Amino acid sequence: MHVMEEELQHLVTSARAEAEAIGEPAQLEEFRVRYLGRKGLLSGILRGLGALPAMDKPRLGAKANEAKAAIEELYAAKNAALGAGRAHVRPALDLSLPGRQPAHGRSHPISRVMRETCAIFAAMGFDIAEGPNVELDYYNFEALNIPAHHPARDMHDTFYVTDSLLLRTHTSPMQARIMEKQQPPLRVVAPGQVYRCDSDITHTPMFHQVEGFLVDKNVSFADLKGVLALFVNKMFGSGVGLRFRPSFFPFTEPSAEADISCILCSGKGHRNGEPCRICKGTGWLEILGCGMVDPNVFAAVGYPEDSTGFAFGLGVERIAMLKYGITDLRMFYENDLRFLTQFA
Repeated sequence: MHVMEEELQHLVTSARAEAEAIGEPAQLEEFRVRYLGRKGLLSGILRGLGALPAMDKPRLGAKANEAKAAIEELYAAKNAALGAGRAHVRPALDLSLPGRQPAHGRSHPISRVMRETCAIFAAMGFDIAEGPNVELDYYNFEALNIPAHHPARDMHDTFYVTDSLLLRTHTSPMQARIMEKQQPPLRVVAPGQVYRCDSDITHTPMFHQVEGFLVDKNVSFADLKGVLALFVNKMFGSGVGLRFRPSFFPFTEPSAEADISCILCSGKGHRNGEPCRICKGTGWLEILGCGMVDPNVFAAVGYPEDSTGFAFGLGVERIAMLKYGITDLRMFYENDLRFLTQFA
């Protein structure tokens, strides 16, 4: 018998005896390194194969592989046995420890304001409707009295998918979509995301709007003022004032911007002897655009000429900033839990 063959037999016998005595994972790792590691006992023997005569190499090489397989089998069997033992050992349970209270999620301030807005209008008899975020150019512009090359299209900074398909720039397309399918009387609010190519401390590429419209007989601007005054009182409190300024929107005529009295300085324009930083000393804050539905919008959906109605669109982020005193719009979308967990 060759000397190397004797060394291999002795190595396997020694490994078998040592494996039986192993009782800890650390001991098993030492066993692996000593016998199967790169600088282990088996590797030291195998390095001698290169110096053997050519006629002995095949036989002793096969013996070396058998020894290696035997030691690996010992290691695998002991590793499985130790693992099975660990699996049946459960950690001690200390019943005196207090229970762990899982963290409760909170609604995002944008979601809170949107739900509150819809609830206020629902209490006034408005239905809630939702529409597609990817909209046809026809509903987003054409049906709202904004034909191709109309200068008002420049106000929207549109994300186009194709020439006729785009990410909606406002929730106003719901006016045309709903009026195409339903006859007056209608009272609807449509919340949802809208998209425009704009981003700074007061604008984001994606934001939220709530579109509202009412169509019936003999609807007047006074009805619009009454609905919005009730909304403002419910959202911000009965002490908040409301005013209207003439403006322009292609789908309403006449059109107006609605302002509320500044919630920080109570409409005074100053606070602690200095100009108010929110309203910039004016005492007023813009919150939405509104107006009487333009006759061309009614014509586009086939309504009779004597149809009357009003529409308004408010920015949910703007309402949330005013309601919670937030000065940077981007805070809503940075996912900072220190900020979001304040809105319990």
